[in-house]
Amino acid sequence: MDAQPLFISLHDESAGYEISPDRVPLAVLRTFVKDVEEFLRGDGAEVDLQALDVGVVKGSLAIQTAPVSSPGLLRDLLQLAASERLDGLDKKRREVVERWQKLARGARRCVFRIAVPGIPQRDISISAATDFHADDADQWVQVERYLQGEIVEMGGLKKVNAHIRLPDGTLIPVESDREFFRSDTVNRLYKVAMARISAEYNVVTRKYRNARLLGFEEHQQTLDEAQLRRLTERGAKAWRGVPSASDWVDSLRGGTV
Repeated sequence: MDAQPLFISLHDESAGYEISPDRVPLAVLRTFVKDVEEFLRGDGAEVDLQALDVGVVKGSLAIQTAPVSSPGLLRDLLQLAASERLDGLDKKRREVVERWQKLARGARRCVFRIAVPGIPQRDISISAATDFHADDADQWVQVERYLQGEIVEMGGLKKVNAHIRLPDGTLIPVESDREFFRSDTVNRLYKVAMARISAEYNVVTRKYRNARLLGFEEHQQTLDEAQLRRLTERGAKAWRGVPSASDWVDSLRGGTV
């Protein structure tokens, strides 16, 4: 299919008036533009937003893009037009659609629409009446895990938590309480630590949510040469009367020496 322009609109009257290019809360405008950018770019950054021209359309708050050529974006749009299942959708686009669906069902009762000339079946509408979701979204189990990572933030005024950056770069917030941090005498900020947490874990997406910090486990990160030397000496004494270690193991397994 040739490059196609996209029309993405937001209908919202929660501010007491119908938002439009003439009047829109700044926070709503900022969030809407950010979501549109993320939806167009996707996880693979197929669309070059720096070179993309858009226009703000009158009526509801809407953005009309110049023709866009992106096989991945087109595939996802065809899927959204045909089904409310989000499984297999680009990760970033899925997150945007999930946010829009949550907003549409919330107190604002807003409506999002996506129209593409090349998809004549119907416009994609996300409203309180729709149910865009992924089947893997409900596959959460309660777990208790040990996570090793860098502690990049601790504390907070209203919500007390720590943020753990895992080796792959994933940032996980874990809640705790003031007394726990107050009684912890070790300065862990910007250092690698072993944290014991309880959380909900999605067995499909491998994400954590509602994580709570149960404690830190002290672990030895460097080799204790003295302890290693003691273990080596102990092993040498234990094997002193054994001429051949391999023959001894074979005899235990029922072989011949």
